[in-house]
Amino acid sequence: MFHHIHPYEPFFPKDATKLIVGTLPPPRFTTGELNERDVDFCYGSSNGLLWPVLDKIFDLNLKFETTHEAAEQRRNFLTSRGIGVCDIVGSCVREKVDASDLGMKNPKLRDIVSYLKQYPKIEMLIFTGGNSKNGPEYFFRKHLKDYNLRLEVISNEVPRIHRFQLDNHFIKTVSLTAPSGTANRAIGSLQLYKDLKSNDPKFNTIDFRVMQYREFF
Repeated sequence: MFHHIHPYEPFFPKDATKLIVGTLPPPRFTTGELNERDVDFCYGSSNGLLWPVLDKIFDLNLKFETTHEAAEQRRNFLTSRGIGVCDIVGSCVREKVDASDLGMKNPKLRDIVSYLKQYPKIEMLIFTGGNSKNGPEYFFRKHLKDYNLRLEVISNEVPRIHRFQLDNHFIKTVSLTAPSGTANRAIGSLQLYKDLKSNDPKFNTIDFRVMQYREFF
């Protein structure tokens, strides 16, 4: 069994208004065996697409390398935009050492609601994936039950939008198409993507995420 521990503490700018919520980075981030294109920070996997998409949206000129500068670029961007990061899985065990959500066993969840109480300006959670088993929205729904809270549907169109009430205010959630290569098949099956691809044969799954993510970042 591999004990997959999240290597990063939650990142909260002082005046955060949005919070990115995922699950766990690949196991090599736990063991420290990063490759030269990995960035030693949240969503820094060289296989991940979150930072490449944000780089395109905001023209950040990010470095994709295992350097302090590359990590600082990402911290500075998040701070300037008031965006925090708190993945919901603190640890799990795996029989097979890979990054699949379905492979997670005995997940230990972070208490995101308690963080939201500490940072009351947060008005939106951005899930890096939907409600499929062991996805961030799936785990967050389980987490809300501990507080007798639940998500209410605002829009069932992709990306799906919900909200929940915490104390005296509502917090929205949006479940983005996952920034991983495995989600490309799901994108390809969407009628909107097919229509856009038909109009522009050069349109690809990165372009689709740029279009989708821009609205919420």
